[in-house]
Amino acid sequence: MAASSNSSLSGSSVSSDAEDFQPPIWKSYLYQLQQEAPRPKRVTCPQEMESRPKYYGREFHGMVSRERADELLDGAEGAYLIRESQRQPGTHTLALRFGNQTLNYRLFYDGKHFVGEKRFESIHDLVTDGLITLYIETKAAEYISRMTTNPIYEHVGYTSQRRDRGTQRLCRGHPPSRKVTFQDEGKISSPPLLGPRATLRDQEKHYSYDKVHNFKTHTFRGPHWCEYCANFMWGLIAQGLRCSDCGLNVHKQCSRLVPSDCQPDLRRIKKVFSCDLTTLVKAHSTPRPMVVDMCIREIERRGLQSEGLYRVSGFMEHIEDVKLAFDRDGDKADISEDAYADINIIAGALKLYLRDLPIPVITYDLYSRFIQAAKIADPDARLEAIHDGLLLLPPAHYETLRYLMTHLKRVTSFEKDNLMNAENLGIVFGPTLMRPPDQSTLATLNDMRYQKLVIQLLIENEDILF
Repeated sequence: MAASSNSSLSGSSVSSDAEDFQPPIWKSYLYQLQQEAPRPKRVTCPQEMESRPKYYGREFHGMVSRERADELLDGAEGAYLIRESQRQPGTHTLALRFGNQTLNYRLFYDGKHFVGEKRFESIHDLVTDGLITLYIETKAAEYISRMTTNPIYEHVGYTSQRRDRGTQRLCRGHPPSRKVTFQDEGKISSPPLLGPRATLRDQEKHYSYDKVHNFKTHTFRGPHWCEYCANFMWGLIAQGLRCSDCGLNVHKQCSRLVPSDCQPDLRRIKKVFSCDLTTLVKAHSTPRPMVVDMCIREIERRGLQSEGLYRVSGFMEHIEDVKLAFDRDGDKADISEDAYADINIIAGALKLYLRDLPIPVITYDLYSRFIQAAKIADPDARLEAIHDGLLLLPPAHYETLRYLMTHLKRVTSFEKDNLMNAENLGIVFGPTLMRPPDQSTLATLNDMRYQKLVIQLLIENEDILF
């Protein structure tokens, strides 16, 4: 059942994103059922109960039996009361009349009232939501089970709109899937220096970085419809989920079927530092985080010959100022020599950004793979294992690492002036770019030399591995 007149009630922001996009016709069947659901009818106790908890009202009847509660409700649909359990004194039960029977639910309170996952400010709201849910699930059980089988998401432009917004930029994707081989007819040979580099670097293409939606439980004010299946999102509170990065609104069951096509909205991204890497690059439509690009450009412009680059610390107070500038101004942040004469401040800000990523550049999922690769004794097999790991990185992580290693390789070409070789840089960037998933101090200490070796090998073999 559908009604086009209800489309204005949806609160959907997606339908207005394209001029020629026709708004979907929202399915109003579940909305109509919610309107038909029984209304709560509080059954009050005629006398004051001394044992009544302060967070309940006159609906509390003290310690009464199930049978007596059933009598008090008098068969009125939606009638409810609260009683103290005879079987478990000190616990409280909500007695609710629905479907010509009395239902009993164990009640809890922790500052809010709840029976299941949802928490309510008042018993009246809890009962209202419960009656809506019971009524809709009773009347439309079969309809709900089929609700996700014919989604509007793929038929009315949602997917294509999101894809179009994500591919309006040229991004470098993964290298080709073939392996870089360092052996020929069983004989170990030195890795070729130019062949793979030319092949890999020529592989540029439009690449839309896939990103899963960041769904969180949400309470919608006013009627809302699911932007996946077009059905009403029923209930009084916590009716569904909203992606905190792009604003997509869906039922909980529909969220499992939405593709990994989240296109973050800059209006929803509150900061640059500590923001998920893929989320940031998609929000800003860049192949890499602008922090990485801007800091590296500034360092290469005036800092490559600076002694102890990346090893010497800048003043932490000034580094925090740079962080705040990026969070506040994004790619308009001023990190020029006029603002920060000491290049170590910019280098420190870059390291802080990489350190603050919620998922490191070398992701938690691949951490052990890179550590195990570093432990391989044979140099050629070790490089192959590292290369295989690189191919598994998410595209935004791969591109950020590639760009950073190209820069660090350039830093080592000025070793005579800055005294920073690949090993020194590996010591600095190892714990910054890769962290153990369990974050235990012992694991970190045990792995430090392998973290250093991984980054050292990535820098030394940058021309072959990327």
